[in-house]
Amino acid sequence: QVQLGESGGGLVQAGGSLRLSCAASGSIFSINAMGWYRQAPGKQRELVAAITSGGSTNYADSVKGRFTISRDNAKNTVYLQMNSLKPEDTAVYYCAARVAGAKYDYWGQGTQVTVSS
Repeated sequence: QVQLGESGGGLVQAGGSLRLSCAASGSIFSINAMGWYRQAPGKQRELVAAITSGGSTNYADSVKGRFTISRDNAKNTVYLQMNSLKPEDTAVYYCAARVAGAKYDYWGQGTQVTVSS
C-alpha cells in the first residue's frame, strides 16, 4: 500500500505561482511513476504532469512551459511548480502513484487550487 498526502493549494491571482507537494509513504519502493491530475467542476479528471522513477517527465499541452514536476527522493516527495497561473487552472489537484501497468493505483485526497482573474 502507498499513502499520498498533498499540500500547497490555495488562492492566487492570475499570473501568480504555487507549488504543490505530495509526500509518499508506505510501499514506496514499488512506485514506478507519480503524477499530478486535476479535476475542474463539470469536467473529467485530466493528467497534468507525470514523472517516472527514471526521471522522465511528460506534461499536458495546456501546462507546458508553465508547470514543472520534480521529485526529492530523500524526502519521498514530488512537487508541482505552477507558474503563470490562469483562471482555467482552477481545479482540485490530485497526486497519484503508479506501481504497475499504465493505471495509477493510489491517490491523494486532493488540494484545491483557485486562480482569480
